[in-house]
Amino acid sequence: MKKKVTKAIFPVAGLGTRFLPATKSIPKEIMTLVDRPLIQYAIDEARAAGIKDFIFVTSRGKSALEDYFDHSPELENALRKKGKDDLLATLKTTNMDSGAIAYIRQHKALGLGHAVWCARRLLSNEPFAVILPDDVIAAETPCLKQMVEAYEETGGNMVAAMDVPDDKTHAYGVLDINEDMGNVVSVKGMVEKPEPGTAPSNLAVIGRYILSPNVMNHLNKIKSGAGGEVQLTDAIAREISEANNVYGFRFRGQRFDCGSKAGFLQATVAFGMARDDLRDEFTDYLIDVISARNAAQ
Repeated sequence: MKKKVTKAIFPVAGLGTRFLPATKSIPKEIMTLVDRPLIQYAIDEARAAGIKDFIFVTSRGKSALEDYFDHSPELENALRKKGKDDLLATLKTTNMDSGAIAYIRQHKALGLGHAVWCARRLLSNEPFAVILPDDVIAAETPCLKQMVEAYEETGGNMVAAMDVPDDKTHAYGVLDINEDMGNVVSVKGMVEKPEPGTAPSNLAVIGRYILSPNVMNHLNKIKSGAGGEVQLTDAIAREISEANNVYGFRFRGQRFDCGSKAGFLQATVAFGMARDDLRDEFTDYLIDVISARNAAQ
């Protein structure tokens, strides 16, 4: 019987240098996409997938991220006195129950694999999810929930994947496909950022993983890989060679790379347009901006 996936690791130790100077004083993960910080989208997705234990791998300067999930009695009381029940309900979705969330420090930036490895003592012999908050996914059914449902059939290890154009494969880890079964593909290899024209497929890995405890065992043995960092893909590659139980999952939804400025802006437009309370006014504004730009040209 397969064990349920109830724990998730959130690697949030990065400095967010692409968003300086904003990230000089605030963690990138609490930058707001419309009216919710990036990390809230990741937490909501994890909750929808049945995650009960949330493990954050952080670094110095991330105290605002920790405070975000704490209760705010003064603010809650103020909203309650003013009868702002809708805002109070929204605020409560940001609270985490005592014991549900844990923080681990990554003292040196040694890569994604190292960040995941830092959480090893909070995991037992059980599968776990990894969620990269930079990847925000708009989907009717949250991405990780789709993966959990597929994982219940396959077991093993699963990575979220999406088809990308040929000229974009060099920016991703790309799957070497053994068998394509539609939404699920079995994997015989992974190539990290292949040279242009050398990618084994167009199926790129993005920031959602369901991993077996064997991957953590592999991370225990790996020293360093590309760029002097401990690569999570190296540990997954060992699973491919030793157990042949790694799958790619084509999720249904649209992924935004909110680790880049362009991706963050694209996500802001998409999520703003999806909001009933913002759509009409925002659409009128965008039409005016585009019309003015076309007239100027």
